[in-house]
Amino acid sequence: MTNKYALITDTTSGIGRALSEKFAQEGINLILVSRDLQKLSKQADFLSTKYAIEIHAIVADLKQENAAHMIYKKTKEIGINIQYLINNAGFNERGTFLETSLSNEIDMIKVHVIHTTEMMKFFIPNMVKNGYGRVLNLGSTASFMPCPNSSVYGATKAYVLYVSKGISEELKKTGVTVTALCPGATNTAFAHKAKMEHTLLFRAFVMKPESVASIGYRAMMRGKSRVVAGTYNKLLVMSTMLLPEFITNPITKAMLR
Repeated sequence: MTNKYALITDTTSGIGRALSEKFAQEGINLILVSRDLQKLSKQADFLSTKYAIEIHAIVADLKQENAAHMIYKKTKEIGINIQYLINNAGFNERGTFLETSLSNEIDMIKVHVIHTTEMMKFFIPNMVKNGYGRVLNLGSTASFMPCPNSSVYGATKAYVLYVSKGISEELKKTGVTVTALCPGATNTAFAHKAKMEHTLLFRAFVMKPESVASIGYRAMMRGKSRVVAGTYNKLLVMSTMLLPEFITNPITKAMLR
């Protein structure tokens, strides 16, 4: 076990759960953040017993104002310096802009954009001061293209990608890097919650969360500014860069219908 700590948000399922186990396997202590105290406590007990690492659990709703500051304050109260920050939390509100819920979309913006930004603002300065740190932000293949039927989601994930790449460039030679992990369809609760499990996107080329987590972990440790998970997703992203939007937009719309 090392004296290093990884802070991961939304850890009780999906990619967040897989990332938590990946860090635990490497002997890295964990700060687990989630809304569900019961699931969080069960996860913490399991990982600490299996891997003999130190784990702290923080219950937080990331949609709430000042959630990031509360999380940061808790780590300071415990007396922990974070070397690895993983902004994993996220969700989607699928549908046309005329029919989707404004409140859900505002919450999405809060979690994907505001919370991610605040967490980096709080934790990166200390990483720079100590000369080492790794940040992993969850983007998406949607980061690279307009997403009809998930327009606000795609826009927030574009923000995650470009803010990660910009800050990564700013931090060169500091020992701190920021990586955007951009997965496509993944076998998690995400699709069910967004009512997307029957869309064309989630009927083909769906990756396992453990595979996505491993790809993200390796890219983060190598200090890459972004990584697209999976061969199919890399081809998809490449096609959006080569083809005009009058071709790609209808395809994306059909995949998310």
